[in-house]
Amino acid sequence: MSQALARTARIPRLSRFGWLMALYAENHARLSRLFAPEHLQAGSYLSSVGDGLDLRLDVIETHRYTVELRLTYDLCDPLTGEPDPSAFVRLYRDAHQAEATHCYVGRRWQDVIGLYPPPAEVISHRMRMNTFLGKWLEYLAEQGHGVATLHPAGFVRDVA
Repeated sequence: MSQALARTARIPRLSRFGWLMALYAENHARLSRLFAPEHLQAGSYLSSVGDGLDLRLDVIETHRYTVELRLTYDLCDPLTGEPDPSAFVRLYRDAHQAEATHCYVGRRWQDVIGLYPPPAEVISHRMRMNTFLGKWLEYLAEQGHGVATLHPAGFVRDVA
């Protein structure tokens, strides 16, 4: 028994912050594989796989080390009139990480958890948002979305 305890004591435990950073890295890998947003120009893009639920990818701004973007379906929330679900993402080119900064239009973390939340609450909120992003990206890949289905929003594809 003591031998088993000694063996598990050598396995390093991942802190919640370490877990969050790993989640950012996974999201970067998924997002880069799906849409390669670091190579896109600022503008709106649509991904259509024929299921009637088009995905919109808005590259809001590109910088030397970051890309700001939004993922949403081409649907509007009947109450707000804004696209929903929606995830705003900051892609860090140099660190190979993608962070969901907020998941609803007009609702930043301050609106959800207050101006002065305890650090544990901030980490928990970011983990929930980025877990949602990871699951959504995985779902999009399973549905067939990707670079091959992505085209500029003003571009009309021939579906024949």
